[in-house]
Amino acid sequence: MSSTTKSTGKYWLYFAVSLLLTIGFLIILPEWFWVMLPFLLTYFVQAMDWM
Repeated sequence: MSSTTKSTGKYWLYFAVSLLLTIGFLIILPEWFWVMLPFLLTYFVQAMDWM
């Protein structure tokens, strides 16, 4: 069984951008912040290499 290392740098960048957008939604349109949650959580899971 071979082990390969996977680069997660771009996923951390996507996570950071989606985190900023989520915070922006919380400030500007708090009733719509949940729209960003799937992106935030998905990119966090991919950055942690859990998927």
